[in-house]
Amino acid sequence: MATQKLLVRLPEDLIRRLRRRVSPRSRSAFVQALLEQALPADDNAADPLFLAALEMERDATLATEMAEWNVNAGDGIDAL
Repeated sequence: MATQKLLVRLPEDLIRRLRRRVSPRSRSAFVQALLEQALPADDNAADPLFLAALEMERDATLATEMAEWNVNAGDGIDAL
């Protein structure tokens, strides 16, 4: 697999923790693993969370029920 260098700016505290816990020769693989976990694949059809969200959006009965919910009831947000 071809690779590229990437310049990323991060808070000093985060860099300090990374350097303390991940050896220099393992940092690229560590960051790669985190990014692969955090970012969906380019093909959203393969992402089960994306498929579940899409299915929920398409469900007319669920959409009607959710529209009836008053999710802000009693939380004090309207008073602000």
